[in-house]
Amino acid sequence: MEPSSRNRISVDLHGLKALLMERAQALGVSPSELVRKALADELDRSAENMTEPSEKYTVRRASERARLCLRMGSDESAATLAAARRAGLSPGRYVAQLVAGVPAILEGGRHADHVAALIADNAELCTLSRNIHHLTHLLRQGDVVPALAYRDMLNTLDGDIRRHLALAACALADLRPRSHQARPAQQRNH
Repeated sequence: MEPSSRNRISVDLHGLKALLMERAQALGVSPSELVRKALADELDRSAENMTEPSEKYTVRRASERARLCLRMGSDESAATLAAARRAGLSPGRYVAQLVAGVPAILEGGRHADHVAALIADNAELCTLSRNIHHLTHLLRQGDVVPALAYRDMLNTLDGDIRRHLALAACALADLRPRSHQARPAQQRNH
């Protein structure tokens, strides 16, 4: 399909629609024509006053973001917005993650909950790391009696680290689009 040569922009009129329609009818032109003329006049007037381009209006690269308008029933729209709120995402990010097949979103989970679980588990791992560092320091100094307090921690160390790695792997897999998960492991490593 060939792209349209028409440029479009949506504007929230904030209650000015009735006045716009009335003025357009009085002038015998369409509302779009009236808005285009008013905009062209303003841009011409603004261009005369500008000496250099404003940095205030920087244009994003087209590849960074794009607008997508979806037409759906009001119930479907409300359900989509509610699901995005429950997931802790903007509507656009929510729809993008649904399309990408992110398991956490497909299963009704919250992106933020997965990230929070990872952060909390990493905090526990940091505590474990500090404890091991302190134990190593005690052993180097020959302080065996205080080091014995860490015996129970050492007995469960293997299980604690494996539990952390399993939780991290699951959470990260649930946050990653399925299209990335489908690739064989050797392709991901290159």
